[in-house]
Amino acid sequence: MLRLLIADGNDRAARDRHVAATGQTSAESYASVVRDLAPGTACRLVSPADADAALPAGLDDFDGLIFTGSTLKVSEGTPEVTRQLDLMRAALAAGRPVFGSCWGVQVAATVAGGKAGENPRGPEYGFARAITPTEEGRTHPLLAGRPASWDAPAIHSDAVLEPPPGARVLAGNRLLGIQAIEIRHGAGWFWGTQYHPELDLDELAAMLRLCDSAVVEAGLAEDPHEVGAYADEIAGLQGPDPEAARRLAWRHGIGPEILDATLRRREIGNFLAQLSTDAG
Repeated sequence: MLRLLIADGNDRAARDRHVAATGQTSAESYASVVRDLAPGTACRLVSPADADAALPAGLDDFDGLIFTGSTLKVSEGTPEVTRQLDLMRAALAAGRPVFGSCWGVQVAATVAGGKAGENPRGPEYGFARAITPTEEGRTHPLLAGRPASWDAPAIHSDAVLEPPPGARVLAGNRLLGIQAIEIRHGAGWFWGTQYHPELDLDELAAMLRLCDSAVVEAGLAEDPHEVGAYADEIAGLQGPDPEAARRLAWRHGIGPEILDATLRRREIGNFLAQLSTDAG
């Protein structure tokens, strides 16, 4: 049985907003995905952004860690940020394997000497399109089973702009050269994606509604009402009417790599498979 520590990247206020919108925290959502992919996995959830977080005294009791997304920015350098940098640093120093999406990638890259910040090519709200593996990525176990090009849920304005020394960039697209990465630091290793393989489409829709003003500010929608209408269609891709969902998928150019949960979550499954191999 795998034992995972799942670190919610959000501060308390953002967690509350996420629960109000989706019914659960990002860490709870991740734990559900993990248990679907690896039944019986024991997940302990922590909120390292909080000063009073009940963090474990050590990490030897865990086979690995997962870092969720976050509304925080590494460049802010607040205590909520630095506490998470400290946890990532401790995990890698202890030789723990770590997986992270979005915020988790930015935290790992920063700890290992890379640079994260606002992507000068612009944000991705909804989906990262036409992600393609690098030469190293084509044979890397993180991306095992991915096709030559794929789309994935994404919602970010910040990203890893400069990889850490020795990192292996595994995939990118036209908006961002670092969509997937492996980082070796200390005795540990990190696999991660800037996109969100963990997100169900209704959760993605809820997150789009939460950041509707940022989507409008980026010039991707005229007003929050337009963002809401787009989010409704994204949620409809998993709706109860299969014919309506099929028409929406055609309209938005959405294929099985997004619609099929097993395919959408592939990187998380590959990480868990690697942990199981290592633990065995």
